[in-house]
Amino acid sequence: MIESEGVFYMITIKDIAKLAGVSPSTVSRVISGHPRISTETSLKVKQIMKELNYHPNMMAKSLVSKTTQTLGIMLPRPAEELFQNYFFGELLRGIITHATRNNYELLLSTETSSDDELQAISRLVHGRRVDGILLLGSKRDDPIISFLEEEKFPFVLIGRSETHPNAPMVDNDNVQTAYDATRHLIAQGHTRIGFVSGPPDITLSHDRMRGYRKALEESGLTATNDWIVEGEFLQESGFRAMSLFMSLPDRPTAIVVIDDNVAFGVLRALAELGYRVPEDISVVSFNNIALSELASPPLSSIDIGTYQLGYTAVQVLLKILGNEPLAQNPVIIPHRLIVRESSLYLKAKPFLS
Repeated sequence: MIESEGVFYMITIKDIAKLAGVSPSTVSRVISGHPRISTETSLKVKQIMKELNYHPNMMAKSLVSKTTQTLGIMLPRPAEELFQNYFFGELLRGIITHATRNNYELLLSTETSSDDELQAISRLVHGRRVDGILLLGSKRDDPIISFLEEEKFPFVLIGRSETHPNAPMVDNDNVQTAYDATRHLIAQGHTRIGFVSGPPDITLSHDRMRGYRKALEESGLTATNDWIVEGEFLQESGFRAMSLFMSLPDRPTAIVVIDDNVAFGVLRALAELGYRVPEDISVVSFNNIALSELASPPLSSIDIGTYQLGYTAVQVLLKILGNEPLAQNPVIIPHRLIVRESSLYLKAKPFLS
């Protein structure tokens, strides 16, 4: 607002245009980031907007453009559990960085059941509250993807869908990541290798299990069912898994863990039970979050490019919104094994009975 003779007036685009010596349509193009507006004009208009504390009416803009400048994010589990896992914080950092650079807001949604998730997505789509949706993970048979494809609503999946192979996806080669982690332990001399997995209905868990089994089979080793435990992406799952493994008469000497957060629970349990890492048992995990190198001992982990997964997913979604063709699908983010102390005991020894 501006004051004139004791009366306050609402600032409009026409006021900005008059002061900048340009047309109202030029001001609108500056606000929307139109590429054909010169840098000089854009800076001049933005400076006047700043001086007058002018903010565009995004609701009115949405009615005209039929867009919201908002992306929806469907979180894969209740928020109180989600933010216990540092992986999702880094993933969201990548999403937020590229979305805000392109003047998009974000709307987060999380529910406690599959039915609630589907209803939440339906509200976002039918209410036209967002321009597109990012899915942070996929179940092996995911009704949300089926719904979005039927509605022809723009979305990108961070992960892989078995039942919807043509859905736009950004992912890692998770079979290969687990294969590489397991091969590393085999190269250290281990023949008794366990696997702490995630929920069985999650595609990620299935793919990493395949990579683990593939590496063992190629080396002539057996994937013993007693050495495979499924759980959630929480530290408690890792803690419970070790309580089970360490009670076995024939224990594994190395463990592949589905996620760093779960691996912290593994390390805590082993310490409480009096086992040394890596002397008694070696551990390799996934995601290489910042705390991995601060663990005791520092945790060997597959770096899956978590930030890049989020950043790239937004890039792909914005291309879809702009009706640009996708050069490739799925987009695969490369990975690398970061070897630290938790898996570097070169002469693996069997447990004493």
